[in-house]
Amino acid sequence: MLLTPEQRALGRRNFLKALAGTPALAALGTTAAMKAPVRGGPVRIGFIGVGGQGRALLGRVNPAYGTVVAMADINPASLAKGDEVLAKRKQAPAVHYVEWKEMLEKENLEAVIVAVPLWAHADVVVPCLEAGKHVLCEKMMAFDVDGCHRMMNAAAKANRVLEIGYQRNYSPIYQAAYDGIIKKELLGEVYHVRVAWHRNGNWRRAGEPPTPDYDPSRWGYPTFEHLWNWRLYWKYSRGLFAELCSHQLNATNWYLSSAPTAVHAYGGVHRYQDGREAHDHIYSIFEYPNGLTATFTSIESNAYDQRYETFFGTKGTLVMYNESEALLFDETTEGQPAATAIEVSKTASGAGVEASETKPANNRGAAATTPVTGGPNETARASATELEISGFCSAIRMGTPLRCGPQRAFDSARACIAACETAKSPQTRVPIPS
Repeated sequence: MLLTPEQRALGRRNFLKALAGTPALAALGTTAAMKAPVRGGPVRIGFIGVGGQGRALLGRVNPAYGTVVAMADINPASLAKGDEVLAKRKQAPAVHYVEWKEMLEKENLEAVIVAVPLWAHADVVVPCLEAGKHVLCEKMMAFDVDGCHRMMNAAAKANRVLEIGYQRNYSPIYQAAYDGIIKKELLGEVYHVRVAWHRNGNWRRAGEPPTPDYDPSRWGYPTFEHLWNWRLYWKYSRGLFAELCSHQLNATNWYLSSAPTAVHAYGGVHRYQDGREAHDHIYSIFEYPNGLTATFTSIESNAYDQRYETFFGTKGTLVMYNESEALLFDETTEGQPAATAIEVSKTASGAGVEASETKPANNRGAAATTPVTGGPNETARASATELEISGFCSAIRMGTPLRCGPQRAFDSARACIAACETAKSPQTRVPIPS
């Protein structure tokens, strides 16, 4: 979904006009949400998992809100790279641990940020909550519905903050579009949402074990390949539905103030016949109450469409494009909608990370349309992630409401879990469990 420069220029004027005189316009400043340090000083944070995604979070901790005290990871090479992230940001070195339980026992932590493979989320998060730690866990919430319930129950019982890493909830551009367009019902009645995340490249990462005799089997990975490329194997992963769809479905549910009740899904390994189990192409239809549907597709063979969430209303169409633009189309312009757009602030510095849940390891064919690192897409994402971590710390110190929270994270997780299971089976439609 690409628009001409002329359409975008026209759109900037119209979108600003739609937001003029509203608080939504102020929300477009990336630092508007939080300007001062939290009362009581920075939160003492430990990281569990500092692989590619963990380090992306590590590099976005605002020192006014959080201090990274310690890091735990079963891969010593990841810990060394974590040191480099902290040094680049001129932050003090963190204490290293292999076992996260030892870190909890020995360090005076108030909170942990968890970025381990999906299958381990509940088994790591629940003991952290039971130990009295607040938790920010990377998405998806958990591998299965039971794990989600365990996490929510543990947080409630311990009276601790549990946030899940859906950074769109903290994005200034998403907040502005929600406040200025969705809440004002400028789209009219919405019956359909189209969501896509298309890439052209291999999700498999090339990597070598930290030492020739490194053995990850005691942590449940029979080979280093299974640890390094865990997203490709069903034992640990829910594939593209967890890593990509859950992000966008979470935002879709937010905008619709609803959650899907059933799903049709199909997927397969169509391009990369390299021994992976997780699909490289997936297609799905989510059913919502009152006749509303949302479609999601993700392919690894073409990046022309890039990524977007499009809300089709009786009065207008809203496109959230590449996490960096909000485009508004007027449905009343005699069949020729006038695109309107405003780009998110680019003042924050982009943070390039290795191939993770959002980017394939190589991105052939996408260079002309999607920056691999840096640029407005990565800038917007990095800014939202920093606001997310700062918001988590503010919730701990001052009781600031979470922008996502466990229930909204659970609603997207249970839908994506159902979609993944449906895509792996001969079934064409399944109800989503509660």
